[in-house]
Amino acid sequence: MTGRLVVVGASYAGTQLAFSARDHGFAGEVVILGEEARMPYQRPPLSKAYLQGKMAPPAMLLRAEAAFRRAAIELRLGERAVAIDRDAREVVLADGRRLGYTKLALTTGARVRRLSVPGHDLAGIHHLRDLGDADGLAVAAATARRAVVVGGGFIGLEVAASLRALGVEVVVVEPLDRLLKRCFPPLLSDWTLALHRRHGVDVRLGASVAAILGNAGRVCGVRLGGGEEIAGDLVVVGVGVEANDELAREAGLRTDRGIVVDAHGLTSDPSIAAAGDCAVRFDLEGAQPGGGLIRIQSVQNATEQARAAGATLAGMPTQHHAQPWFWSDQYDAKFQMVGHSGPDDEIVLRGDPERGKFSLFHFRDGRLVAVDSVGAVRDHMTARKLLANGTELAAHQAGDAGIELESFCSAASR
Repeated sequence: MTGRLVVVGASYAGTQLAFSARDHGFAGEVVILGEEARMPYQRPPLSKAYLQGKMAPPAMLLRAEAAFRRAAIELRLGERAVAIDRDAREVVLADGRRLGYTKLALTTGARVRRLSVPGHDLAGIHHLRDLGDADGLAVAAATARRAVVVGGGFIGLEVAASLRALGVEVVVVEPLDRLLKRCFPPLLSDWTLALHRRHGVDVRLGASVAAILGNAGRVCGVRLGGGEEIAGDLVVVGVGVEANDELAREAGLRTDRGIVVDAHGLTSDPSIAAAGDCAVRFDLEGAQPGGGLIRIQSVQNATEQARAAGATLAGMPTQHHAQPWFWSDQYDAKFQMVGHSGPDDEIVLRGDPERGKFSLFHFRDGRLVAVDSVGAVRDHMTARKLLANGTELAAHQAGDAGIELESFCSAASR
């Protein structure tokens, strides 16, 4: 296929989509537009190794500059798209220039949610989404005595762990009654809470921030909904993200808290694809309780979805059906999750939480649908194979440490 493929967003998804299109025979121009004036880089280390000073930017590049040159993929960094003219098939840039396209891909990611409470604009409040955010937080952490982390999700807890490693006192404020309630079953939430408290984090559950307190224009603490004031010279807000779907919505594409795509990654305009954190798709397989639209925020999903979308735009229709998997490093604990869990799943424990090496197998209607692992890499890798193959596994078998689960993978492959 010839013409020009324009990719808006120099993200995991944008980079993978461009290379996938090349790999599947797209012979025309391929252009990636990136708002940041940096080469595309990994974001998961920002809250962990990078924040702790254990990783430098060169080690975080998604691909070397030479790889883009070899694939004849043009990177236009520091350029922002502000509109899509679908009739003319052009992307409008911030400086008024227009870039024509034959095929277009939107990999615009997501932006952080911000608090709207009094004091939300004080100096000393940090969010974490890009390298600039991480640099600012690292500088602040170097002189901070106590940090208040608002939000007990993955980003909040990873930042809390990193700040503790840097010697900063940390208070985590979480409005729900347990950590990671939307994605962890109670046993794993409780284990995570104990982990952070063992490392000296003051976790406040069922608490909301009513105001951020300041002194001379700079943050000095927070006031909770119940009136209690918590001192802190650094506040980190990690209360989720929102899809960057404005370009698509204003261009008349179908959106629903994200850009709606099909299994191929195509939008309501078949010449335009979307992938990554900005995209949502229908749950055709009923993997998630209740069905409907799914927006999965993970590197693996962004990569796999973009791979399928790139191939499709190149004229090789490919569907994205990979099981989602995730990971999180907090202190010396490695969390690994695969599949679509739900609040009403039957949970089977394998391993020993006291030793920090265990897995929780989720069953729904007698079928394995997800596995959460802590310090059990072998369980996680096996679970990914079991779910990918649709292997039948009974709940009592999953919980029996005497049964080698890898044998079920071998049986399925035969």
